[in-house]
Amino acid sequence: MEAQEMQWLGTAEAARHLGLTPRTLYRLIDEGQLPAYKFGRVIRLKRSDVDAFVEGARIAPGTLEHLYPDGKKDASVSEASAT
Repeated sequence: MEAQEMQWLGTAEAARHLGLTPRTLYRLIDEGQLPAYKFGRVIRLKRSDVDAFVEGARIAPGTLEHLYPDGKKDASVSEASAT
């Protein structure tokens, strides 16, 4: 079995891939939330690390209750879960 070639993304490409501004991408890198590598003056990110970051940011169902005023969810959601 052949080893899979590592795919690298530049910061502009990674930011576009994530739908973020470059400034936000740099903040995530600086805070240690997203691994990055510096080769001379160039910063690169592994595509697999970016994909793992996306999967790690997935929102679990039922965890956004704080966004509903009065603690009530949409009536259609409550009715659907009651059946």
